[in-house]
Amino acid sequence: MKLPAIQSALRERNIDAWLFYDHHHRDPIAYRVLGLPVSLMVTRRWFYLVPAEGEPVKLVHKIEAGHLDSLPGKKHLYSGWQELFDQLKSILSKYRDLAMQYSPNNSVFTISLVDGGTIDLLRGLGKNVVSSADLVAQFESTWSEEQIASHFAARDSIDSIVAAAFQEIGRRVRNGGIKEHEVQQWFMEAFGRENIVTDDPPIVAVNANAGNPHYEPHASRPVPVREGDLILLDVWGKKNTPGAVFYDITWMGFVGKSPSDRMRQVFEIVRDARDAGVKTVLDAIGAGKRIAGWEVDRATRGHIKKSGYGDYFIHRTGHSIGTDVHSNGANMDDLEIHDERQILPNSCFSIEPGIYLPEFGVRSEVNVLVRAKSAEVTGKIQREIVTI
Repeated sequence: MKLPAIQSALRERNIDAWLFYDHHHRDPIAYRVLGLPVSLMVTRRWFYLVPAEGEPVKLVHKIEAGHLDSLPGKKHLYSGWQELFDQLKSILSKYRDLAMQYSPNNSVFTISLVDGGTIDLLRGLGKNVVSSADLVAQFESTWSEEQIASHFAARDSIDSIVAAAFQEIGRRVRNGGIKEHEVQQWFMEAFGRENIVTDDPPIVAVNANAGNPHYEPHASRPVPVREGDLILLDVWGKKNTPGAVFYDITWMGFVGKSPSDRMRQVFEIVRDARDAGVKTVLDAIGAGKRIAGWEVDRATRGHIKKSGYGDYFIHRTGHSIGTDVHSNGANMDDLEIHDERQILPNSCFSIEPGIYLPEFGVRSEVNVLVRAKSAEVTGKIQREIVTI
């Protein structure tokens, strides 16, 4: 746990304390930020208070008394519910504004993990519960220099694998055939050779299947890849090293001499929307301006709406990237939520607009890394559909 940094961040935001709370591993964010082992058997409530100034305080059940021993601070014990209430009241007596994993109106739902009853309890004690969303973004989703290096290492491997995949698809289509799930299996074998790991295998989707943003190919429903098919490859992975972070891209290809005019037109709309989002970030960071995730989404979505395909762009523009492919920093989102979280230095996220039609879908995805005074797309940028 980075105690001095957390306390400094609380003071910068004029928040009295950050109150962590869990039972039954309901708040994985707390374990990651505090550095607690996820192997703990947690059947009782624990609280950990990090004040903006002074020593942290622990409140744990007597039969799980050692659960927070790895953390600094004074320990308090409870057994019964009345004892818990009295101890909590005493511990919090000096503090009014408490950050918790809470989001008003459940807006940032990936952060809103504290149950309503606990919020009621704290408000009954006269406390003002505020969202920890920006704190979580800072301590979960900003990268060290070593993590940035791991991202570029994953990029080098994955960009090379994707280029080879298009060649392999073309070779097999013309020499006996290949199916979506077989391409996916080929990717996983290539990942093994490059020391790349992933939570789920890549998406390989042709034609109408590419119109489903979370399509999953499977051997039980084999779909062949044929001449004349448009194919979407959504590929994400990280190096198999401690603390490594993900690289996550989507490319489009066409098996044959040339995609149709409509395929090309839709791709160009998506490509230009992607570029509008990237430009919005680069311009703001370069000018030293604060920028929130919703602003990037609005730039990409606005371009697609003007082109007449707004109803077919059915997800946010992009997501925060970290040690998990979907991390807890700002998402590029003004659709599913109005994400007001600031894009922070040393954070990374995807920009991946898409148009999903009944007959085919198109998505183009890049990763953007933000530094203090500049930002960059970290990998290759697709300009036209790959001819396979």
